[in-house]
Amino acid sequence: MIRAIALAAMLGALVAGVAVYTISPPSWWNGIKSGFGALDRPAETAKTTEETTEEWPICTTMASVVSDADWAQLDPDFKVGKRALGAENWKAAIAAFELAALRDPTNADIQNYIGYAYRRLHQIGPAIGHYQQALMLNPRHRSAHEHLGEANLVLGDSDKAQQLLAALENLCLIPCEEYDDLKRAIAAYQRLAKR
Repeated sequence: MIRAIALAAMLGALVAGVAVYTISPPSWWNGIKSGFGALDRPAETAKTTEETTEEWPICTTMASVVSDADWAQLDPDFKVGKRALGAENWKAAIAAFELAALRDPTNADIQNYIGYAYRRLHQIGPAIGHYQQALMLNPRHRSAHEHLGEANLVLGDSDKAQQLLAALENLCLIPCEEYDDLKRAIAAYQRLAKR
């Protein structure tokens, strides 16, 4: 038991050390990097990790559909689809995202967005199909779990929604909006079912 604890502590220290060097490498690292022929970028064009992650269309909740990120750097159809979702133009969003999906067939966010647009058009069958495809591409896609659970509530299948809520509870190591939103939707569904 003591060996396992010591091994876990050493492994944790090793991981922390690697994280420190990859997240913020020491100043001597730049000298080594340039010695191997790496391109030195001017300081004003270098981007921080936070800036680059905000540019990617990570789906955490549909409330963040319209963001301040510069979508011009992304796929133009993805950009049009995101704007159409923000404008609640569901048909235009579906058309744009389907074009984007042709170029990026393994993007779970695109499938989730298509499913969301179909659900807003009250076309639950296609919506569920796209949510399931998103989960096949990324089984940990929290938003797809939430939206699939809400679609199942529309179909009256609260048991399946409860299963998806349990899956979200395992995925969200800290409180997350997707879990809270699905939990509220299930509670509202149950209140209406009691009437």
